[in-house]
Amino acid sequence: MRIAKTKMTLLLSIALLIFACKNKIKNPQVRLVTNYGNIEIELYKDKAPLTCSNFLNYVDNDLLKNAKFYRVVRNDNQPHNKIKIEVVQWGLMLDDNEYVLPPIIHESTKKTGILHKNGIVSMARNQPGTASSEFFICIGDQPELDYGGQRNPDRKGFAAFGKVINGMGVVKQIQLMADTNQFLVNPVAIISVERIK
Repeated sequence: MRIAKTKMTLLLSIALLIFACKNKIKNPQVRLVTNYGNIEIELYKDKAPLTCSNFLNYVDNDLLKNAKFYRVVRNDNQPHNKIKIEVVQWGLMLDDNEYVLPPIIHESTKKTGILHKNGIVSMARNQPGTASSEFFICIGDQPELDYGGQRNPDRKGFAAFGKVINGMGVVKQIQLMADTNQFLVNPVAIISVERIK
């Protein structure tokens, strides 16, 4: 009787564990396809819901079909910046592009807790609350892009919302391409952007 009860408890525990795993909310994942290889990004929707929703709105409505990697920032191409960073920027590039959606509320790293570490994906912006269709990927840790960091004079940082989980080699390859004043001589077209999970 006691053994049967123990077995029943064990089976019930396993069933609950399986149910919990199946129903666990998973982070969305997105794949960027380029001629240089694919880049896969996991989105932290639980921590940065507004920023992730904005990005997924672009993805789900196929608004990034004209997106490009167009700007690379390395230690050697920012001679006038006291605070240096290393990122690769991409997006629709033009504010008057017909696919650009309205800007979103700024979700700072102070609010989300997502720090600008190697591979983190974040929003490019001018003033807080102006981010929309431009994104960047960190090469190495970039604490000066976090809330309180000194790269931007307002010190409110940038809105990080995801991380590259596959394809950082592609990102680094793009970062090393020829540029003029940080803008790629030959921007890298993004062939497609789609959800993979």
